[in-house]
Amino acid sequence: MRLAGLDGLPDAVSRPGYTPADHGIGIVHLGLGAFHKAHQAAATDAALAAEDGNWRICGVSLRSPEAAAQLGPQNGFYTLIERSAEGSRAQVIGSIAQALCLGPDRAEVLAALTAPTTRIVSLTVTEKGYGLSRATGGVDEAHPAIAHDLAAPEAPIGVAGLLVWALKARRAEGTPPFTVLCSDNLPENGHLVRGLLVDFARRTAPEMAEFIASEVAFPSTMVDRITPAATPETLAAAEAMLGVRDEAAVETEAFTQWVIEDHFPTGRPAWEAAGAMFVADVKPYEEMKLRMLNGAHSMLAYAGFLAGHRHVSDVMQDAPLAALVRRHIVAAAATLPPLAGVDLAAYTEALTVRFANPHLRHQTYQIAMDGTEKLPQRILSPTEAAISKGHSIEPFAFAIAAWMRYAMGKTEAGETYALRDPREDELRQLIAVTDDTATIVSNLMGLPGLFPTSLAACPDLHRSVTSKLETMCQNGMANAISIEARESSRDPGRRGQRRESA
Repeated sequence: MRLAGLDGLPDAVSRPGYTPADHGIGIVHLGLGAFHKAHQAAATDAALAAEDGNWRICGVSLRSPEAAAQLGPQNGFYTLIERSAEGSRAQVIGSIAQALCLGPDRAEVLAALTAPTTRIVSLTVTEKGYGLSRATGGVDEAHPAIAHDLAAPEAPIGVAGLLVWALKARRAEGTPPFTVLCSDNLPENGHLVRGLLVDFARRTAPEMAEFIASEVAFPSTMVDRITPAATPETLAAAEAMLGVRDEAAVETEAFTQWVIEDHFPTGRPAWEAAGAMFVADVKPYEEMKLRMLNGAHSMLAYAGFLAGHRHVSDVMQDAPLAALVRRHIVAAAATLPPLAGVDLAAYTEALTVRFANPHLRHQTYQIAMDGTEKLPQRILSPTEAAISKGHSIEPFAFAIAAWMRYAMGKTEAGETYALRDPREDELRQLIAVTDDTATIVSNLMGLPGLFPTSLAACPDLHRSVTSKLETMCQNGMANAISIEARESSRDPGRRGQRRESA
């Protein structure tokens, strides 16, 4: 039997604290994946239980029909399993009213985007899903979805094309614009998505550009909840807890955080019931999370994967690598200004505990994907900040070198793997032309639009990254980790603390 409702579930399983059928759809969500189900949909479930309103979700996958196929037969219900060191708990979420895939369900998706009842369109499509040019802040014409939608703006398949099309249609019908709520790991994500849509509109619907810039709300957000991809073990655990099969079950950690710029002209759910913080400026919280959590995650993913660690919790059992993870978090924290209401030392301790959670099987290979999209805000931005503050660059140089070693696409046993990066072909070409480590570093630092000029031209960074990459290539990643940890412990200046001027 498959989960399709709330009747007959064990008493230990939490249910929605409201009657889902009594609430209409007010949100269209693009990017119907595990993270949305563990974060925004769960928060909306709590909001509906706390305060009445038509805020259920129409979830849309832009590419794969898998999520719709999982949720459709279950009437949108799914199990959220929270894992912590103390144990696990199951909760059935009822906030998703409809699950669609753009390809087969195009008419329904467009109808949902233009419905007067839709007041928020939220997004978790990953950094690469937007087609954003980091150099210009506008569209990346080489991005497949952007290229398609520029050529066929009346038949959009990508985020920018869909949203500009929908906002244009709503304006023509006299329907107020929806609020665009990005929850992907992009710095000042609301600002970036506004720039993307304005640029796309200039190229396809010039009359909409100023309207989008001035009349559409794009609140920025910071989201934090470690959510691995669901596995057969996830589904088996849900079935054991519920007594029925749930093809859409997800698992996540107990910790959750959501910081949101409070700008919703047409209203919003009571997400504060789920612990969301509404603030005037999200940027400091974004930088904290991107540099400390996401940056350390990326570093440990590259190094851990090549050292033979499949999961993040395995990395934290490797004492030298765990020491480097802590060093990276501390170094990242040192690049940040004081943040009201946040104890960065306590946040550091919390991160190490979360990473070590043995019940979350978060794969290093999963985290390592899309490196060229993630590196700028996670690693390169704090590297620039460390240099400007006179701090050690060694933790960040190690992370950059680990990414470059990972970008070579071959394990120490000679097995190849897919980088799963939108610039994979470029990376392979730049690496294939030489065996010289220093040249590889120069080539990758010169990849257009990736490294800021100040970093690409920094001789100290080039030397440090080259030295570390050479050690990784010649001695193997496990040995390189041990060497780095040993040297770091001998030299306090290499731990990311400020060095005194001569």
